[in-house]
Amino acid sequence: MLERGALYVVGTPIGNLGDMSERAKETLIEADFIAAEDTRVTRGLLNHFNIQHKTVISYFEHNKLSRGEVILERLRQGEACALVSDAGMPAVSDPGETLITACAEEDIPVYVVPGPTAAVSALAVSGLPTGRFTFEGFLSMNKRSRREHLLEMADETRTMIFYEAPHKLRRTLGDFEKLFGGDRRIAVVRELTKIHEQVWRTSLKEAAAYYRENEPRGEYVLVIEGGAKPVVKNTMSLADAENIARGLIESGISPTEAAKQAAKDTGYRKSEIYAQLTAK
Repeated sequence: MLERGALYVVGTPIGNLGDMSERAKETLIEADFIAAEDTRVTRGLLNHFNIQHKTVISYFEHNKLSRGEVILERLRQGEACALVSDAGMPAVSDPGETLITACAEEDIPVYVVPGPTAAVSALAVSGLPTGRFTFEGFLSMNKRSRREHLLEMADETRTMIFYEAPHKLRRTLGDFEKLFGGDRRIAVVRELTKIHEQVWRTSLKEAAAYYRENEPRGEYVLVIEGGAKPVVKNTMSLADAENIARGLIESGISPTEAAKQAAKDTGYRKSEIYAQLTAK
């Protein structure tokens, strides 16, 4: 049973309906109403799983403030709401973020029913480093906002994940090639979990050139290799490192341990510092 007066954030398939979890289906069945980005898409999902007679109200970018208040009032009255997007996890590059923030401000319980996420799924199959990454969503079409976003990413060393629509892909790949250089690795991930799913591991130069000649089709996730970490120059001299070690010795630490600690602090090798200590 769902908790009354609570919002349930429900992940739905990003393509293959076989990825719909049993818990997600049960939540949609038990919820008093469903808040959906596109009611037509959600009605299709409900019909596929034979979920009948369910109230579905629209909640999308251009009505989220007015419709959000309607949803909040129903939650205050003790109803349970299931929040869904057209595909994937609500609130990730999605207007659901605003509703969840409003619930948090009013201490309305919010629970998650996890489901597929295009960003993490694309990262997993990209072949690029996954230990640290940054999700950047869609680039703005506004020139100033887009330029500012790109400049912020210029020195990024983590793997970067972007969403892109087919009609914007050429411009975006061109911008990335100029910003990061043509040799930077990219995984162009298209139509995840669908019939024409494709993962193309290539360079930005090759990707940009290919799509200048070929029409982009489908929805894209672009996973881009992070830049090399900048080399930090050591501003300390070997004499400075020696002085640090001698200060440690004066505090009662052995020369060997002092050289080891000074090496960690300065970047010089332990043997270099120890040789300086024993040469005088």
